[in-house]
Amino acid sequence: MILAIDVGNTNIVIGCCKNGEILFSDRVSTNHTATSLEYAATIKTALDLNGIDTSELHGAVISSVVPSVTKAVASAAERFTHTEAMIVGPGIRTGLSIIIDNPAQLGSDLVVDAVAGIAEYPLPLIIIDMGTATTLSVIDGKGQYMGGMIVPGVAVSHDSLISRTSQLPKIALEPPRRVIGRNTVECLKSGILYGNAGAIDGLIERINESMGETCTAVATGGLAGVIAPLCRSKIILDDDLMLKGLMIIYEKNSEKKQ
Repeated sequence: MILAIDVGNTNIVIGCCKNGEILFSDRVSTNHTATSLEYAATIKTALDLNGIDTSELHGAVISSVVPSVTKAVASAAERFTHTEAMIVGPGIRTGLSIIIDNPAQLGSDLVVDAVAGIAEYPLPLIIIDMGTATTLSVIDGKGQYMGGMIVPGVAVSHDSLISRTSQLPKIALEPPRRVIGRNTVECLKSGILYGNAGAIDGLIERINESMGETCTAVATGGLAGVIAPLCRSKIILDDDLMLKGLMIIYEKNSEKKQ
């Protein structure tokens, strides 16, 4: 059984994989000052709540876009696996062909998403990862990572707006009851959520035009379940895309060691 962890700026996704199956997936807040022991306690809680026997864990794989947290999380994971955690980065085989200007600049989260997307869905492909930032990754019909787009995340846009205005309240990021809001809270919900959905629709349309064909669109990430249903484009929702990619990469590199 493999412990798979995705470290993002806002959330950390913890999951376990066994025989190609994802056993569970839980999301916790990223604590930039937490120690290895504190992260170990968090991981242990997630494992216990999902009925995982830690003695069955024999490896860990981690994707992280927060360098200051990576070491603490890896050390915490190693308490349960008793082996060095595999961290996605230089020297790790992914099988992904990256044709952007500087492949080294591509975040490990986008690499992992792309690996899973290519394995799971028809090409060409657009992967929309909705986290702290909303990223769109474009993979061509040959399975090559062409590039993409970075947009301020839904929560980032919301927090920025609230922090710069005196009379706008903080709201729950949940679907509005109507498109045309009738009070301040409804107006904020409609504007932020439908605005982001409309932006994604527009970007997908422009990518398809640039590609000269219709791409499969897949959404993942913390707020994908809220925004994707509001889009007019056909978008597949896959909450486990990152864990699937981590599982594939772990297996590729385990085979390499053998």
